[in-house]
Amino acid sequence: MQRQTFISLYFLGIFLQAGAYGLTFLLPALFARFGGNEADVGFVLALTAIATLIVVIYSGHITAVTGLMPTIAIAGGLITLAGLLFGLARETGLIVQSAGLLLGAGWGLFYTLTPVALNRVIHPHERIQYFTLLSVFIMAGFGLTPVFGAVLTRLGFDIGLTFLATAGLCGASTILFFWLTRPMRALTIEKQIVDKTRLTITAIKDVMTSRAAIPIAMVGIGASVFAGVTNFQIVYADAQNLAYADYFLAYTVTVIVCRVIFAQFMGGRSPYAVIALLLGVMGLSVMLFIIQQSSVFLYVLGAILFGIGYGVSYPIIKAMAANEANPEILPQTLQLFGLSYFIGVFGFPFVAGHMIVQGGMAILLWTAFGLAILECALASGRFFKRL
Repeated sequence: MQRQTFISLYFLGIFLQAGAYGLTFLLPALFARFGGNEADVGFVLALTAIATLIVVIYSGHITAVTGLMPTIAIAGGLITLAGLLFGLARETGLIVQSAGLLLGAGWGLFYTLTPVALNRVIHPHERIQYFTLLSVFIMAGFGLTPVFGAVLTRLGFDIGLTFLATAGLCGASTILFFWLTRPMRALTIEKQIVDKTRLTITAIKDVMTSRAAIPIAMVGIGASVFAGVTNFQIVYADAQNLAYADYFLAYTVTVIVCRVIFAQFMGGRSPYAVIALLLGVMGLSVMLFIIQQSSVFLYVLGAILFGIGYGVSYPIIKAMAANEANPEILPQTLQLFGLSYFIGVFGFPFVAGHMIVQGGMAILLWTAFGLAILECALASGRFFKRL
């Protein structure tokens, strides 16, 4: 198989598999179908977070036994099963809880290992180009899933069909990844030296006392803002008599375009000033969601600004975590960066769901705004400290 053919098929599999994460944005609508509420959604996503953290910590041990590409394929199988269970569920109980655990385990392996596999078939000077494409295909996959769900709902189909259809696409991706195992071995550019990436207490202490601790904290805060705004966007849109598909389409397109345009821009000479500015834009977008009253224009504008603020700042923050890490513990630094992200994106909805049930969507949005300001303050503090 030609390398370019392999990479094209690999990205196709990424796109098909990434749609599963977009299903988490449709959970409020799915749970409402059988009497569940936002707190139930938050509980299931908390289970997802737990499963994700466990598999990310032990991902190196798993791949040592099964191999890299087979592990990615196995992750796809777990995600496929999760989608089927969600789509067939009729109550908030063991079935959806099991689905949450399977989704967390599958997505944790998938998100962690796919860049590692890609790195084996590309040259160092190609990393920016192909890693940008990787993020674009992942973004397109999970961002368009809610739009797909909205279309099916408008056509009169049950929301559960979106979960079943997405599970089918993930199943196809699973088969594709298994099939690509042998071609990847043949196309591997050089033998990979496996880094010692085990997370020990000493390693965690070293990372969290280094300069990388601030960007690690920031990504967790930002992921919480993203989860608070996006995971319950259906609830917000319904309350405002708006179409949630408008948000997801505007946000997804904005992030894809911005990441392609700014692929090689990592903040210039003052990265934390750029990050602070972008996070200010993110805070402004959350404020628009708070003050706007059923305005389609302001709703879409808020989605675009959120895509610019969060979507562009995330890769720069990740770059700063890597740049400010001690070289000997760079793998552990990136692992903790990923764990911080997963805690925010899957763990915060547990708190957010209870906020909505107890006090309404406004409390959640004000909390998200406060977190955005806190993250902006951390970036600003690091910028002024460098002056």
